[in-house]
Amino acid sequence: MNILHICADPNPTEESTSKQLAVSFFRTLSERNPDVDITNVDLYENPPPYLDYQAIRGFWFPVFIAGHQPTDDEQLAGAYGIEQGEIFNASDIVVLTVPMWNFSVPAILKAWMDQVLSPNVTFTMDKNGTSPLHKVKKLILLVASGEVLKEDDARDALTPLITHSFALAGIKDISIAWADGQYTFKYTDAETRKAMAMEAAEELAEEVVDELAGRT
Repeated sequence: MNILHICADPNPTEESTSKQLAVSFFRTLSERNPDVDITNVDLYENPPPYLDYQAIRGFWFPVFIAGHQPTDDEQLAGAYGIEQGEIFNASDIVVLTVPMWNFSVPAILKAWMDQVLSPNVTFTMDKNGTSPLHKVKKLILLVASGEVLKEDDARDALTPLITHSFALAGIKDISIAWADGQYTFKYTDAETRKAMAMEAAEELAEEVVDELAGRT
């Protein structure tokens, strides 16, 4: 089993609820399946570039313009996405550790998505739609937010962004462990909420092992 873990939280683990969820998830996963192969990508240690004109041309012009061959400059601009895309395509599960910032994802994660979730990197695209180039079976979100958010909350721009972006690459099986209400100055039950989310993360790890083993 190949797991790709993308961490988009710059804070140390002791100060990061989302990273603490990741610790719970991966500890349980490793206990249930010691042979799991985990590739960790810390976006703050290996930051993606923002898409520029050359990268857009390289990724998207072959879709829109028949016969377009990316130039050397366009290939160079897309090198990060291609490198990360190869790791992505070889993964069975992708795990995103992400805090909610301003009701969405950190810009560094959006930049990674713009590079990796691109045509001819993780999927092909034509007038009939998209076809995956990867073998990813599931996306796991480990999320923390300061505010308490209800289901389908209008303030939540994170979930729709993730859902629709990964669906473009053919990934629609998404599970979430979410620690909301982490503004400790505002919510007296913040620790309880975190504990519940950590338990949910552990349950997701157990489900992943069972699903990949064909027992569910």
